[in-house]
Amino acid sequence: MAPVASQSKPLSQRGQQADDRGGGTAAPRGRRSLDFRFKCRNSHMAQLSNPQARLRILVTGWEGGGNVPPFIAALRGLVARGHDVRLIADDSMKAEAIAAGARFQPWTRAPNRPDRSPASCFVRDRDIADPIAAFRQWTDRIFVGPAQDYALDILDALALKPADLMIGSDLLFGGMLAAEVSRVPLVLLAANISLSPLPGHPPFGPGFQPAGNAAERARDAEVAAAGEALWNQALPTLNAARAHFGLAPLARVLDQTASAGRCLLATSRSFDFPVVQMPDHVRYVGPLLEEPSWVAASGHRAIGDGTRPRALVSFSTTHQGQDEVLRRIVAAFGQLPVSAVVTLGKALEQLAIEAPDNVGIFGSASHEAILPSVQVVVTHGGHGTVLRALRHGVPLVVMPMGRDQNDNAARVEYHRVGIRLDPTASPSEIARAVQDVLADASFAEQARRMAGLLAAEDSSVDRLLTEIEAFAAGHRAETLERAA
Repeated sequence: MAPVASQSKPLSQRGQQADDRGGGTAAPRGRRSLDFRFKCRNSHMAQLSNPQARLRILVTGWEGGGNVPPFIAALRGLVARGHDVRLIADDSMKAEAIAAGARFQPWTRAPNRPDRSPASCFVRDRDIADPIAAFRQWTDRIFVGPAQDYALDILDALALKPADLMIGSDLLFGGMLAAEVSRVPLVLLAANISLSPLPGHPPFGPGFQPAGNAAERARDAEVAAAGEALWNQALPTLNAARAHFGLAPLARVLDQTASAGRCLLATSRSFDFPVVQMPDHVRYVGPLLEEPSWVAASGHRAIGDGTRPRALVSFSTTHQGQDEVLRRIVAAFGQLPVSAVVTLGKALEQLAIEAPDNVGIFGSASHEAILPSVQVVVTHGGHGTVLRALRHGVPLVVMPMGRDQNDNAARVEYHRVGIRLDPTASPSEIARAVQDVLADASFAEQARRMAGLLAAEDSSVDRLLTEIEAFAAGHRAETLERAA
């Protein structure tokens, strides 16, 4: 995406329908009064008085492709820990949520994708050449524009069954708004790197390296200000939603994140840029690399006889206009003594590409099964693909196409675990980049070093659960102390 984030203050400095396994009747629609807040608070206090009780957790999600597997992994872990977990999200996530052991409720007012087909996507990046225009559409259609509808759906879910804790996306401002209205403690889960740059980091979006001089720091400040202005174009809409619930207006869109007590980053500290000092409310929990259900069952796809290097090509589960890029990549491998597996994903599984004999093209395949036998990954730079490759010690050629991909590519370059290449590169340029990664042993050495660092970190799911439970316990203690 375009540069969209800005520095925000640490929290320490900042001020329906029955679910599929439940039953009951939806709460009335419309404005929520203070009575609703007191009802939620009384139920919450009753639960707090029993510190051994399992948590009642409401998770809010949305269908954005790569952001889904980390949330499903979180659901699975929370259920296994014995907590009572509900997910309110797009219908496209229903089967995976139920398989993870959670209950499921669909969005009714808020945007709801029925499936993962390209036609159901609310923003079609492939049709938008300007990344700033694409970000505006995402903001208007998902992140901020429908905040009131998201909040109303969540408040209905809380009226139907109260929760002790909410876990929400760092991009769904309607979830943050609902947490503020209901006063239910909120943990934000970022599916990849931090949207708001951590101290010492460049602004999100362009894929800059950390600033090394005054000119680069000035560049970062200018881009951060532009990102802030982009977010604040949605401020009238957000403040109108806040007024609907009787809340005071905000000066900045990103001030709404103050309703969260924690922000958990589902990436690795080892992969990220060095941090000068972590904000009190932000924690790394590590990458949550659960494979999508439609991939895990597809099995191992192999090509070649093992006498020459192997490559994996993966370009997103959502449509970003990568058709022509993939065709150029396939043509590039036609020039190389390398065997390649290309996985198309849900968005492009019907795409027809003429391939040479050394390239196999599949709608889906398990990357976990393929990666142990490959020497290079060519990708758009989605966080899950990049971290999965590095977990297996495989270097990359990254051709970012927007969203968080420029910033992931910048980290690949920073750690020297691969090469960043423009997505407009010709087949010959792509072939040369692949050859460079295979020929220069330092890329593989650095990728194996990164794999060792990732392996040394504790289980990401365990760290996620520990952080969530510790936050809930701290909130419980503070609430009981205030009530005493």
